[in-house]
Amino acid sequence: MSVYTQLTDDQFAAFCQRFGVSFARAIPITQGIKNSNWFIQTTDDVEGKHSYVFTLYEERPPEDVAKMAVILNQLDGKLPVAAPLAIVEPESSNANIDSRYVISYQGKGITLVPCLAGAHPQQTTQAMCHDVGAALAMLHETLQTLQPAQDYGVPLYPWSEVRDREIQFMPGDEAKLMSDIWQAYQDLPLIDLPKGLCHLDMFADNTLWDLTKGHEKLTGLLDFTEVSVEHYVMDIAITINDFCTTWGDAEQGERVYFDREKMTAFLQGYESKRALTDIEKRAMPVMLAKAAVIFWLLRLNVIHYNRTEGRTGDNIMVKNPDLMKRLAAYHWSHVEKAQNTVFIIVDSGSNEIKGVFSTIEHAEQALSQAADSANLKVSEHDLDPMV
Repeated sequence: MSVYTQLTDDQFAAFCQRFGVSFARAIPITQGIKNSNWFIQTTDDVEGKHSYVFTLYEERPPEDVAKMAVILNQLDGKLPVAAPLAIVEPESSNANIDSRYVISYQGKGITLVPCLAGAHPQQTTQAMCHDVGAALAMLHETLQTLQPAQDYGVPLYPWSEVRDREIQFMPGDEAKLMSDIWQAYQDLPLIDLPKGLCHLDMFADNTLWDLTKGHEKLTGLLDFTEVSVEHYVMDIAITINDFCTTWGDAEQGERVYFDREKMTAFLQGYESKRALTDIEKRAMPVMLAKAAVIFWLLRLNVIHYNRTEGRTGDNIMVKNPDLMKRLAAYHWSHVEKAQNTVFIIVDSGSNEIKGVFSTIEHAEQALSQAADSANLKVSEHDLDPMV
């Protein structure tokens, strides 16, 4: 939510009037990296308060923003979202209902939405991870009613093109990390993974909370500009990566700490609303790594875009791509460890090996089917790469 396009007070007043809102003041919002955003104070607001968020979408065309308005209205009442206001007097009586929520200005869409109560969390708890997991599952379930889903989601960004551009300038180890993760993702049985409309940017700074200690409550889900048809497990991985990670600042050496107990809480919350399939569970480790790669590329792409467009100034925020690179490396280390691990069924009496399996699920299934499993147990072993 940086500010790229500058508007005058007269322009703000005219746009707000079209939404039936009496404008007093616009306050720039500098968090985020894609669109231009302002808080709108109305003539009815007391000093220091504001009632609406005014967004000018820098990249998404107005027709895509109109789809987002339909999605938000579908979720309204089931999740804490801010549905866009309708234009009081649409420019054309023939305009379809979707476009009545979006003003077009210089080929860019503008919406006005009510402010939601709450604050962005600086830190997350296991309980918060559980609750946002449940909210994401509810989002996935609710949006299944919008069919065909492709008519409501925006196209997925061509990240492979960004990868091909950026990988040329990376050190060899970084390029290999990105390539290995990308290949592992492509090797997944993607056709079998459930998919539908996904948020794809559910970071902590796109949520609002009542942060009363010990009683934190989700009060807002924000930024639906990237809603696309994607694998649900990718949306889960994107959200886990932010909610379950502590991002160190420069003074802390910009370390990245991933909390696996928070991830467990998140998944428990998610599955309280929608059960994951076995194939989704098996794909999760690679998806976590791929999701980190996508946001590594996103941040590199913002730097590239700002440079080519000459974007500078205090209202332009750039997030550090190296943090996502480090998270990708962390997840990939767990994928590699799993690839070098086998699960062995052993007779605890004779120490005789009864079976060797590549996953714990397959080993436990074989154990449950064994005629006499009283003395059998499953043990985990790392493969010696020199053998």
